[in-house]
Amino acid sequence: MKGIAGRLLPAILAGGLALAAGAANAQKPEQPKLVVGIIVDQMRFDYLYKYYDRYGKNGFRRLIADGYQCKNLKYNYVPTYTGPGHSSVYTGTTPAYHGIVSNDWIDIQTGKSVYCASDNTVSTVGSSTVKVGKMSPANLLSTTIGDELRLSGNMQSRVFGVALKDRASILPAGHLANAAYWFDGASGNWVSSTYYMQELPKWLEKYNASQPAMKYLNGSWETLYPVDSYKASLPDSNPYEKKFKGRESSVFPYNLKELMEQNGGQEIIKATPFGNSITREMAQLLIEQENLGKGKFTDMLCVSFSSTDYVGHSFGTDAVETEDTYLRLDQEIATLLDFLDARYGRSGYLLFLTADHGGANVPKYLMDMHVPGGYMDYGPVLTQAQEIVKSVIGRDSGVVAITNDQIYLQPDVIKKSGKTMREVEDALAEELLGVNGILSTSTAWDMQHYEYTGGVRSLIANGYYAKRSGHVMMSPEPNWIEYDTTGTTHGSPYSYDTRVPMIWFGYTISKGETPLPYYINDIAPTISWLLNIPFPNACSGNPIPLPINTE
Repeated sequence: MKGIAGRLLPAILAGGLALAAGAANAQKPEQPKLVVGIIVDQMRFDYLYKYYDRYGKNGFRRLIADGYQCKNLKYNYVPTYTGPGHSSVYTGTTPAYHGIVSNDWIDIQTGKSVYCASDNTVSTVGSSTVKVGKMSPANLLSTTIGDELRLSGNMQSRVFGVALKDRASILPAGHLANAAYWFDGASGNWVSSTYYMQELPKWLEKYNASQPAMKYLNGSWETLYPVDSYKASLPDSNPYEKKFKGRESSVFPYNLKELMEQNGGQEIIKATPFGNSITREMAQLLIEQENLGKGKFTDMLCVSFSSTDYVGHSFGTDAVETEDTYLRLDQEIATLLDFLDARYGRSGYLLFLTADHGGANVPKYLMDMHVPGGYMDYGPVLTQAQEIVKSVIGRDSGVVAITNDQIYLQPDVIKKSGKTMREVEDALAEELLGVNGILSTSTAWDMQHYEYTGGVRSLIANGYYAKRSGHVMMSPEPNWIEYDTTGTTHGSPYSYDTRVPMIWFGYTISKGETPLPYYINDIAPTISWLLNIPFPNACSGNPIPLPINTE
């Protein structure tokens, strides 16, 4: 046996045998009272250590010191976006099976865009904003950990989701969740939909009446420490950051009360670290008011901290704003851990922390430092694709759109021309290889007829679902993105987007770390293994052999 498999197999077998021996001698442990899943939106793995010296002792550093860290956990599909990421963590599979191929995709039958959590059969609960609550997990094709937890206990376990973003709350919580809540910046309320309930619980109505975001928005965003001490970041004034509307520069401090009017009212809190603050407050309030973890069966809370993504998109991976957001999130994590300790005891709850994707360094910054990179402009590529298809089928209207680095075609139009989909896809894939910034191309025909075991095409295959994915997939070169020259984004197959933190903490988990390779779809079966419940029904991952304290 050669390669990495040959090197790692003895270690894996040794770990598995050790666990088996321990299990044979140990009594069945009591189940944790509560499982808390934390996803930090757009958190690259290196953020754990980039700011390590500035973190307090009781947040990220406590998780690292007392938890078990998988230091080589990656996403094994593309595109790496929020909707697919949250879905993959909790279903234990990839978009090829759970169907959430992106945040938005094109319905091939209608040519219209579909949002991953949209559901026009339900209505908003908790706000007069009509569209914000027309959401549910209906587009998710598989069960989640929470679904299996509920089913295994005859629906007596309770499962909730909390996040600023609807998709980051709804998709993790799954189909059978008791409730999912997300933040409506128009009203300043935490809201839900009629998929879960007809009206908000009284405790949440009372909390909404206090307008929790305004506690922060009536003030300003200033750095936690003197701004010149942020040595892990670029200077506060640099050309690689977006500006809030109404501001001539992106430098501290930010008077949030003054900026609200031109930046969506209370919606602006999402692009500040205080969006994470109200998320943590909401999570703790829900635990208290719903009395989670106090019944006979294990309960579950899925929490996503979304502000890190908004800040990253606006300011990039090397901004003072990004560093300050993580330093403040560290304090929120510490507060949450102290709360859980006091309520359940150190071994009374199981917590895991990971991310839905990473983020690219701002290409313009790298290019100015003479590092290869660039920006895709899909406008000209769409025009070129239309011309290529026209030359093949002899008529217009063969191309619908480009989104998620994928070209969507119109099968009905192409079939009427007498040409096959494969002929058109192959012509596009070959011609577009000449576009600057495109590394490789793949076709839907390839995905449906070949099996890939490595490389970029295997990631594309794991993210491909025929009824929702495009017909020609374009893979960008490293450090190439479709975005502005300020701020950054994600979605690529490269390590800056695919390698994320993975820390297990609490319950019977012993501290330690491993360099062995694991994947995002291994998280859900690991939790199922720990809880002795079925894997989610489309699970394609395997349990991670965590060290268990049996004393």
